[in-house]
Amino acid sequence: MKLMNLGFIGAGNMARAIINGWQTKELDAEIYLHSAHKTSYEPYAKEKGLKTCETNSEVVLQADYVFLAVKPIILGEVLTEIKAAVKRQKPVIVSMVTGVSVAEIAEHLELAENEVEIVRIMPNVNAEIAEAMTALHANQAVTPAHFEIVQQLFELIGKTEIMAERDFSTFVALAGSSPAYVYFFIDAMARAGVKYGLKKEQATKIAAQAVLGSAKKVLSDEKTPMQLVDDVCSPGGTTIAGLLALEEAGFMTAVVKGMDATINKDQGKA
Repeated sequence: MKLMNLGFIGAGNMARAIINGWQTKELDAEIYLHSAHKTSYEPYAKEKGLKTCETNSEVVLQADYVFLAVKPIILGEVLTEIKAAVKRQKPVIVSMVTGVSVAEIAEHLELAENEVEIVRIMPNVNAEIAEAMTALHANQAVTPAHFEIVQQLFELIGKTEIMAERDFSTFVALAGSSPAYVYFFIDAMARAGVKYGLKKEQATKIAAQAVLGSAKKVLSDEKTPMQLVDDVCSPGGTTIAGLLALEEAGFMTAVVKGMDATINKDQGKA
């Protein structure tokens, strides 16, 4: 991929996971960065060899692709600040802000949708280890070449899926927030190991490897997850006893309720 200038407005966990993931792939790009707290982002930028900017507008003026990595509550303020720079520089805007559509971003910038290229993305923190799952949606102004570059950037650090905006809230639940749920599940299994005499570190390693292998099996096998469940369950065996106990405790319902709560929150219903 050719040398390009990438700008990040915001330097939180998600932005850092993406940048860290790209650096493991030796991405040929200059990365410009600005965030609200100098004491936090400047040491990080120095450590990673990034270029810092004094303002968000300066990031825009330096970049071919500008990544919005801020909280929804301050997005309007940020867009008001950078709108003049966007009109001058005409970068591709790449937003990872939850719950904000490409149309709303264009409106905040006081531009028609056909006047500004906007790609909405939803990555997850596994970008840091190049195992992210990222949703992408582009407005009609985005050229095929520019969209391909954004997609390639995220395929360097995982898998991508092109999706309609109406499905982004569901994607947030399935891939954006779900790493936390999976970590929670692994920790719960590890604590059960501790209950029966294993050390926490040992139990965590065993549980995490089991989850990793199971995920790879689902992705590589033609069978559905439930068919794979049946393969592991021997008649009268230990696995079916455990599965029935999980269901008795409401395992599947609890997972779906977690997805419901995530989707409702992303859609502003909670």
